[in-house]
Amino acid sequence: MSNTKKMLIEVARQLFAASGKKEVTMNDIAEASKKGRRTLYTYFNNKEDIYKAVIDKELDSILEKLTIVSAQNTEPDVKLTNHILAHLDAVKDVVNRNGSLRADFFHDIYEVERKRRKIDVLEIALIRSIIAEGIEKNIFNRMDPDLSSIIIFYSIKGLEVPYIRQNISSQFEKNKNSIVEFVFMGIRKKRS
Repeated sequence: MSNTKKMLIEVARQLFAASGKKEVTMNDIAEASKKGRRTLYTYFNNKEDIYKAVIDKELDSILEKLTIVSAQNTEPDVKLTNHILAHLDAVKDVVNRNGSLRADFFHDIYEVERKRRKIDVLEIALIRSIIAEGIEKNIFNRMDPDLSSIIIFYSIKGLEVPYIRQNISSQFEKNKNSIVEFVFMGIRKKRS
């Protein structure tokens, strides 16, 4: 991706975050980026295209953080704990840093979910590799890594909206490690 396109996406993200998608025009993006409308239209056909590019960039940043966690040189149970916590915090950070875009995020949830599908598949693969490593190292019980990774992924994903909206009690933040431990009760081998 060219530096100009990256810059246009970031400028659009900032404008969407400050004013909401509905209030921002292509002209606003061109002016704020100090690029002409012609340059903007070279990369994007319309505001919807640039909005989708902003969503993609934000979702890519989540996957990047999770990929870093998966590359850690730690035991699989620690790695999976870090993955779960990184997932929740990364999603919350992306939504929170986008200000007014939050309203559009929840309004356009179907668009966001459609964009997330490819990222979800990659994240499930990361979780699967952690589970497979845990089984191989005899840290996790024998289980189907494919099915287990899907269940864990959707369990984490189910916590996103309440975590972001903070409908989960403030105790969740204090006790999230205990909650992750609860998840592990079913997969971690009992230590003697």
